[in-house]
Parts: sequence; C-alpha cells; structure tokens
Amino acid sequence: MAASGTSYVLRAGEAEAIIASVGASLRSYRVGGRDLTVPYGEDEVRPGYRGATLAPWPNRVVDGEYEVAGTRYKLALTEPQRHHALHGLVAWLDFEAVVVAADHVTLAATVVAQTAYPWTLRVETTYRLGADGLTQTVRATNESADAAPFGTGPHPYLVAGSSPLDEWSLELPAERVLEVTPDRLSPIALADVAGSERFDFRRPRTLGAVEIDHAFTDVSRSDSGEATVRVTDPSGTGVAISWGEACGWVQVHTADLPGGPEQPGHRAGLAVEPMTCAPDAFNASRYDYDAGLIFIEPGGSSEASWRISPL
Repeated sequence: MAASGTSYVLRAGEAEAIIASVGASLRSYRVGGRDLTVPYGEDEVRPGYRGATLAPWPNRVVDGEYEVAGTRYKLALTEPQRHHALHGLVAWLDFEAVVVAADHVTLAATVVAQTAYPWTLRVETTYRLGADGLTQTVRATNESADAAPFGTGPHPYLVAGSSPLDEWSLELPAERVLEVTPDRLSPIALADVAGSERFDFRRPRTLGAVEIDHAFTDVSRSDSGEATVRVTDPSGTGVAISWGEACGWVQVHTADLPGGPEQPGHRAGLAVEPMTCAPDAFNASRYDYDAGLIFIEPGGSSEASWRISPL
C-alpha cells in the first residue's frame, strides 16, 4: 500500500481532486491545471495534518486533559513540543471506502472506545466534486451508551496562485480572534479584531509578513448562513472556502514552520480550517465564551460540511 493509503480520483469538467484513505485526506485539488491546495505525493507520508479530516476534535486539547461527568481523561500528547493533544484520533486511520463514484467518494472509519476517549464513533466523510467546487461533509454517529464529546473540521492549505503567500490578499470577515499564549498557543481570551494590523482582514488586504496561527469567530454570513474566506493572488486567481452554520469557528495559519524558509512547506499555503468548536473545547467550562463543544447522544449523529472553490 502507498504511504498515503488508497487514492480515489474524482473528476468533474476541468477539476480533479485526489482523496487519500489515510486520514480521509485531501491529497490534491486542481482546476484547469492549477493547484487550489498544497498537494502531496501518493507514496509520501502526509506532511503533518495537510488535508486531513479532524475528529473527534479539531485543534488542541490543552495538556491532553479534560473532564466529562466528573471523570478526568488524559490523551496522548501528539503535539509534544507544546504539550497538547492535537487534531483528534482519525487523522492517521486508514478509512474504508463505502461509496466510490466518478465525482464523489464516501469513506468511513471507527474510533474505538479507549482509555482516554471511552466512546465509539463511526465517522463517515463524503467528498463531492461539482461545478461549485469540492464539498466535504463529515458525519459522526455515536455507537456507545453515553453522550460523546465531539468536534470536527478539515485542514486544507489553500493556494491562491503562483506568487508567494506574502503577496496574497486575504478576506476574513471575522469580528473576533482567540488570543493565545505565544509559546504553546493555549487559549486566553477573545478579542475584537478591529484596528489590529495582524488580525483585521474584514476587508481584503495583502498578508505581507504577518504570522497567524489563531482561531476566529463571529464570522459574517450570507442570508443562507454561509461564511466564506477568500484568498487571491495578484494575478487575479484565487480560492475560497465556505461553510455552514455547523462551524462557528475557523482556524487560520500562515504555515510558518520552525525551520523557516529552508524547511519544505514553509508558508507554501494558507491553512483555513472551519471548525465546529474552538481550540480546547473539551475544556469548555474554563472559558467565558461559547466554545461550541458538541455532545452526541447515544445513537445520535452530528454533521458539518465545507466547500473549496476556485476564484
């Protein structure tokens, strides 16, 4: 088996998306020969969480510890340098195919009950390629006897065009940003973006050298409840990601890597990750804002979706 797992190639008109079974990951998405996301190879171990499906939590659980119904749980520290549990439990599972067609695929995996997360979840995701872009839907069903804490989101790195990221323009219509500690990115408090050179992209403007790895909320929505972030290249090409009301948060990361420009992937794309919950939502009681944590009742399901589109 290839390092990325089994590849499923979706086509619609001039668009092609390749989905890898490991992590139900978006391995590449091209329209008219242009990459809309940062790709990786079929026999390449996925770089970090690039394109991965995140569940049963996106982002971080601080110190890997949380409490449900009076019981404390301690997750494996998958981000050891910051001492956090990062991006859930399915990112390195090999998803099985449920439906395979020319323009869509449904993959599924099961999170088995374990010491640190004693609930069984069936996670299904469908990628569908169409004239309006590539839509991913994630649906989780609780197959255990007690309500299960849950959150989800994707991890695509968007590519606006051939120019460097510093020259791209970002439109991020969010009113508030989650302040974090500089060393560990642990949540502190919500702040207004108004007047912030680093965080206020409510009107499109060039990214420049700004470094962002933060969650945003209170994003403006259309009459139908859809939120959209747009990234454009000076040449006029671009990419958008839109999501529905199930996702109240979005993480944005300028892909700054520890090795700087010498490290492959450094500032190669802009990660825009719609999320159903905030960072460290498993510890929602610590914070004075709604972190969006979902509890799925036994036999119940939770669903969220988002769409990447060319501009």
